[in-house]
Amino acid sequence: MKKTLFFLSVTLLLICVCCTDSGPNDKNSYSVIPAPASLVEMNGKFVFTAKTKIILPELTEETKLAADYLASLVKNPTGWSLPVVKSKKPSAGSVFMSLDTAMTNKEGYTLNVTPGKIIVKAQSAVGLFYAVQTIRQLLPVEIENAKIVEGLTLSVPACEIKDEPRFVYRGMHLDVCRHFFPVSYVKRYIDILALHKMNTFHWHLTDDQGWRIEIKKYPKLAEVGGFRKETLVGHLGGKPETFDGQHYGGFYTQEEIKDVVAYAKSKFVTIIPEIEMPGHALAALAAYPELSCTGGKFEVYTKWGVVPDVYCAGKDETFNFLEDVLSEVIVLFPGQYIHVGGDECPKIRWEKCPLCQKRIKVEGLKDEKELQSYFISRIEKFLISKGKKLIGWDEILEGGLASEATVMSWRGTAGGIEAAKQKHDVIMTPANFVYLDYYQCEPEGQPLAIGGYLPLEAVYSYDPMPTELTQDEQKHILGIQGNVWTEYIPTTEQADYMAYPRMFAIAETAWTSANKKDFEDFLARFNIAKLRYDAIGLNYFKGEYYDTRAAKK
Repeated sequence: MKKTLFFLSVTLLLICVCCTDSGPNDKNSYSVIPAPASLVEMNGKFVFTAKTKIILPELTEETKLAADYLASLVKNPTGWSLPVVKSKKPSAGSVFMSLDTAMTNKEGYTLNVTPGKIIVKAQSAVGLFYAVQTIRQLLPVEIENAKIVEGLTLSVPACEIKDEPRFVYRGMHLDVCRHFFPVSYVKRYIDILALHKMNTFHWHLTDDQGWRIEIKKYPKLAEVGGFRKETLVGHLGGKPETFDGQHYGGFYTQEEIKDVVAYAKSKFVTIIPEIEMPGHALAALAAYPELSCTGGKFEVYTKWGVVPDVYCAGKDETFNFLEDVLSEVIVLFPGQYIHVGGDECPKIRWEKCPLCQKRIKVEGLKDEKELQSYFISRIEKFLISKGKKLIGWDEILEGGLASEATVMSWRGTAGGIEAAKQKHDVIMTPANFVYLDYYQCEPEGQPLAIGGYLPLEAVYSYDPMPTELTQDEQKHILGIQGNVWTEYIPTTEQADYMAYPRMFAIAETAWTSANKKDFEDFLARFNIAKLRYDAIGLNYFKGEYYDTRAAKK
């Protein structure tokens, strides 16, 4: 009898081992981007079933976002509706997601996957959400589209992950002024940011070639400024200049803006709107020419580049208008930052404008550079009064930096270094490393781009932390942002092509500590992750990822 019981016990144990698939996992199972701080591979897999529960001790609106998102991933290929329940303890076969206030990084998390259960811990709901993004990348690619797959084993390879971001600001920019993209594309762009643990979407909404946001008090901004009569064909400066003759444009209603902002919030992505000033304002001046130095007449710009007509800095009406605009913008975007541009502002009109010259004299300014500083500082005071912070491109350093302004360093790194030395917060976004409108391989056979040469390897090589800064100064480097300018990107397919996979390299730079970065390892993980990007439907670049020009030197 004892022998029989012994053999029965051994048989049951073997059955349990087989059921939980405790053997070694395929190396391909762990292709996570960005690379976690620590990942220990273990034997076996956690297998989801129709009876799997997602358990949260703290069931709040925010923590439920992570749980519901995981449930939706499982539902896609299975049709199962996993319950999200409140309980203090995990149970066998469950996913247990709890908050741990002892953890030091707000966005960090730990993920422990065993054949018996998954346990996630984080200091906050956003950490839980990022853990789910990691689980998503560990799950089979079939979760990426809502189609039932019969007989699918939905499993996560066993592992222990401890993870947290290097930088607090991890952003991507999208210019919708030069070419306009629908809400559906903007939402998918936000999805891809969230998948790669990026937390900020910089939405470039106004420029010379189009005003893309409805402002109730000034309806002509969208109705007139949102459309141009035609668009330049080929590169700026080409002779002879040719145009397509096609009326072009579009804008987002405030209801659409609210919808996108709410969507981003559900993915723990903050949106920073950019309302350009004092330059890049021709679309606004086409609608309200009285805000210029000359009085117009203007039309929405049909070419690229920089134009001489800008907002008049000598008229109080200009500031009244911009405060009205920003008042509506502030209501729509709950994040702490408003981006005001501040870049590429010619001073030609100001030099000849009696009102601008009077402003310089009355305010005791030295020149037009200080007039621009006055302009930005005046807008900053208004934003501060509304509880917001101002961000501008690094030209806002010229003539004196506004008191609390955050600087985006795009003309190399010098502006960011100077701002940090002045104890101002900085986001590093140098064109030679993170401008994704540059060619990513030799131009022959590629769609038209603005120029430059920026392959994936070069993007990945960038370190946003300047060694020229002291430790205290380095604290002002908030993070990194990639930019997608769309002068030569007319379609969503081409936007994908230019952004991906270079965006993924930026995400890894933003999240993963510098000593953990390895391009060969990143490329190996990316080559596995391609199946997921294919399932999502991304039109990513599939050419040469190495810096071939550097190799030839």
